[in-house]
Amino acid sequence: MPELPEVETVKRGLAPVMEGRVFEHVRLNRADIRFPFPDNFKTRLQGVTLERLSRRAKFLVAELSSGETLLMHLGMSGRFVIEEGLDLPGRATRSSPLVPADSGTHNPKHDHVVFTMSAEGSGSNAPLIIYNDPRRFGFMELLEAGDFGRIADLGPEPLSNNFNGPALHAKLANKKSAIKSTLLDQHIVAGLGNIYVCEALFGAHISPLRLSNTLSENECELLSVEIKTTLKLAIQAGGSTLKDFAAVDGALGYFQHRFKVYDHEGDICPNKTCTGTISRIKQSGRSSFFCKNCQK
Repeated sequence: MPELPEVETVKRGLAPVMEGRVFEHVRLNRADIRFPFPDNFKTRLQGVTLERLSRRAKFLVAELSSGETLLMHLGMSGRFVIEEGLDLPGRATRSSPLVPADSGTHNPKHDHVVFTMSAEGSGSNAPLIIYNDPRRFGFMELLEAGDFGRIADLGPEPLSNNFNGPALHAKLANKKSAIKSTLLDQHIVAGLGNIYVCEALFGAHISPLRLSNTLSENECELLSVEIKTTLKLAIQAGGSTLKDFAAVDGALGYFQHRFKVYDHEGDICPNKTCTGTISRIKQSGRSSFFCKNCQK
């Protein structure tokens, strides 16, 4: 499932071709993906300007001129592809793609939504924003003004100033669950997923099995710094591609080549002063990778 760095990569790719443009046409190739599309989804979007595209946790958040918000989640295999052309009634043709239709993992039979955005200027072609999702675990929702829906009660963004050592220590004070599970709780910190929690815990020398309320203030400070560093490096690398993820230009993420512990079961610990090996255990149905020797 795409985590924060992957969603941030997608947001940065979509913003230049969606922000400030009008949804000229919306085509739905099915009535639902993970959930049914909202009532009157097409008519509520067509003719409306996408004023700002941002990310909150693992969600794409599109603020609309109508006052509504389009909330989009990629699920497990969702991705966006940008093509150049027209997809309007009576003019359903496409010109040369800005992203080749066969790039990355894109298979056109799984194109479920097509947004035709307004052209940037006279003589230019309208970009098509295609949502492709083989497993159909993604979804789109329209929220009325003032309604924050699923993102209302999320914790702080890990890359924000609101997330730091003291704030994390306060959140963990009454938590008796394992720190790995606690960090995956979106109410504690928003957007973290299995891969980057494993990597950050390794960087902070903290075992994923440690009870959350046993972390000291210094350990929380170190952990918050490692989380920020790990996420920033992953974003710079375009995220991680394990199975399905690709950016909107078809590029695959590169950060998987920099994993220190994730998916490295049995390998020698990358810490030069450590002689241990990487172990894999199951926590809450997910794999945790760590070094028992240097993560305490």
